[in-house]
Amino acid sequence: MSDRQPPEMAQVASETGAKKIHRTWDRVLVSAFLGGAYIAFGALVAITVSSGLDPATWGTLPTLFMGAAFTLGLVLVLVAGSDLATGNMLLVPLGAMQGRLGMGDVAKNLTLVLLGNLVGAVFVAYFFAVSTGVIGAPGASGSAGLTHDRLAAIAEAKALHETPWQVFLRGVGCNWLVCLAVWMSLAATTVSGKVLAIFLPVMAFVAMGFDHVVANMFFLPASIFAGVPDLGWGDVVLNWLLAGVGNLVGAVVFVATSYWYLFLRDEPAEQPSRTPVGGEAAERA
Repeated sequence: MSDRQPPEMAQVASETGAKKIHRTWDRVLVSAFLGGAYIAFGALVAITVSSGLDPATWGTLPTLFMGAAFTLGLVLVLVAGSDLATGNMLLVPLGAMQGRLGMGDVAKNLTLVLLGNLVGAVFVAYFFAVSTGVIGAPGASGSAGLTHDRLAAIAEAKALHETPWQVFLRGVGCNWLVCLAVWMSLAATTVSGKVLAIFLPVMAFVAMGFDHVVANMFFLPASIFAGVPDLGWGDVVLNWLLAGVGNLVGAVVFVATSYWYLFLRDEPAEQPSRTPVGGEAAERA
């Protein structure tokens, strides 16, 4: 089967977004829990592979290594199948723009998915990052100490050193790229094609230090659990709010609206079937 062209991708994206509202709330939450956990695993391996690399020696290469490793998260979301708020910020509004669902459906879905993502990301942060000792306590030696120092540097930069305007703009840029990864994955009809489509945009946003609200649901709580000083829950929540709004703008304005205008504005809206179609799980984001 040949890869889809952009007009076909737009129809699949709209159909996928509309189908997301036909699931029960408990299934949405479970799917979103998995999505948050998968992104957290990607973030954890990204910290692990980039820790201990002194910027004075390695320059900006640690962020490149981190970005390459972090792609695991979105690969798991799209190929294994789960819900990720940043991807749904593209797919669900796109379905609404074509008249397949209402704005209330969009708000309900994004709220449930954000909640599930938060629980999944914090679960991995507490039990698999900190409680396992993969990320050590302050002053720890060996690899655990190196991962702690790397996590502390990331969290302090995001929650303490970026201005609110910077966090918002980094959120916009992040989800513009993440949603392009989701969008391009819809072109592929093979797992290898989806992985390749995901890799470069996700690596790019991480390498540039942009803010992904679900990734920050892992980085920042993990930092508090690991005893990073000067970081409080007020700083964390503010970062989530600013990054989340930026992510929403990046998805809706720069990807959903653009491709709706190019490929769907003059297309009739068809009500989606309530039965999942082949490949739907791999197209959930």
